[in-house]
Amino acid sequence: MSGNIQLLSDTLTAAKAEGRSALIAYLPAGFPTVDGGIEAIKAAFDGGADVVEVGLPHSDPVLDGPVIQTADDIALRGGVKIKDVMRTVRETHEATGKPVLVMTYWNPIDRYGIERFTAELAEAGGAGCILPDLPVQESATWREHAEKHGLGTVFVVAPSSKDERLATITAAGSGFVYAASLMGVTGTRESVGNQAQDLVRRTKATTDLPVCVGLGVSDARQAKEVATFADGVIVGSAFVKRMLDADDETAGLAAVRELAAELAAGVRGNA
Repeated sequence: MSGNIQLLSDTLTAAKAEGRSALIAYLPAGFPTVDGGIEAIKAAFDGGADVVEVGLPHSDPVLDGPVIQTADDIALRGGVKIKDVMRTVRETHEATGKPVLVMTYWNPIDRYGIERFTAELAEAGGAGCILPDLPVQESATWREHAEKHGLGTVFVVAPSSKDERLATITAAGSGFVYAASLMGVTGTRESVGNQAQDLVRRTKATTDLPVCVGLGVSDARQAKEVATFADGVIVGSAFVKRMLDADDETAGLAAVRELAAELAAGVRGNA
């Protein structure tokens, strides 16, 4: 079975045709439980997310800040496994018809097996993977399997990336380019800053792929700001924080749905 990279591309193209950025939400699998995580992703889609990234919880993250680390710890203590991540992708995609990616560090895939992982992700209806710590120069085997199974490979670029390096990264990627708005880890910020706009401009000079901005966006005002120059706005920690702060799971799902609606208005310039 082939994965859904085409659905991802079509979704981003459709948002652009509407004159807006796409809203991309991030939520970890297995948080607060596997079933609860599935419902949270459905809630994000219900609220207006165009794409969702499913986080594969990892015990030693390099990109995730304290909010997502807390959620990952809850998921890992709950016993979440890769099979649960695949189930999360399958059930959320089947329920919504929307593109669902997995965001993961490389070590779990390497241990699980590249062919096994890509085949199962495609079978689950996944659109691809975001791989923040896989060096492009070491990615050929992964990309070969991902392409064979119809999966996108999204690499992360940072403000520190030189133009020549940007060109190397974007030439290897597919689906979209994840532009980290600042140096550091995930988390909400008061301002996304000018670094993000400059990085998007430099990245777009190297590729026709959509360039989507993450790290630091937490509210509709910031989403509206980023949407003026990016093809997609990625929000993670703000969604996870709504779940963590909620009195119970029902309240958490309502909070996720509400935030998605606010951000969806933001990317449409209505904040």
